[in-house]
Amino acid sequence: MSAATLSAHGVACRRGTRTIVSGVDVMVPAATRLAVVGPNGAGKTTLLRTLSGLDAPADGTVRIDGEDLHRMPARRRACTIAVVGQEERPSGELTVAEAVGLGRTPYRNPWSGTAIGERDIVDDALAAVGLGGWGGRSCTQLSGGERHRVVLARALAQQTPVLVLDEPTNHLDAAWRLRFMQILDDLECTVVAAMHDLDLVLRHFDAVAVVADGGIVAHGPPTEVLDSDLLWQVFDVAGDVVAHPTTGRSHLLLTHAYPAFHQR
Repeated sequence: MSAATLSAHGVACRRGTRTIVSGVDVMVPAATRLAVVGPNGAGKTTLLRTLSGLDAPADGTVRIDGEDLHRMPARRRACTIAVVGQEERPSGELTVAEAVGLGRTPYRNPWSGTAIGERDIVDDALAAVGLGGWGGRSCTQLSGGERHRVVLARALAQQTPVLVLDEPTNHLDAAWRLRFMQILDDLECTVVAAMHDLDLVLRHFDAVAVVADGGIVAHGPPTEVLDSDLLWQVFDVAGDVVAHPTTGRSHLLLTHAYPAFHQR
């Protein structure tokens, strides 16, 4: 599985007749990780649906290695980009292995119904999310966090050059948030993820795009973008980038929230 470059050129996204985000120009080089951040309601999910090919742009183009994503045949697009939605859950009627195996659908021979090496790929994806040996269980037996890990495993099993995730850590406990970020660190594909935890963004992403006021208001390395002025202007919080006293790694320390509707 090789990575691919994802780029947006003059992209506008609408919900109904309302323009949510416009003028989006961003490039995610192959094998890098871009975090999309912003306050609630800024349009992160709407933008990700367009960048992933689920929704067509109202204006502009989204390209994968120079090819228009929205003109790709559906099967090839599914072999190119995997998507995990914000509230996505596996069907309770499936076993864990069956749910993860859905990620192999684009590769299956329509006559045989299975792909070569599919079982090993599914097992590896389950092991990556800590569910090795759980393939025979019903999805109805799983907790909410475990179901979310099944969906993440399905995306890993899809083995695409680009992976798009909408708030992937929201339903995970503290330990699995850190473990999942390590999984992302080890992937060779290109990753675009909407994130709320700005400290994770600082530590695990190559670049961040800040969505606010109907567009991308800042874009670049997290250590440069997530400064105290932006945190105040966009997120209504005070904070600073600090070095961990033991590891020396940078962390984002949020100290307090400003009153709602404060004077900016």
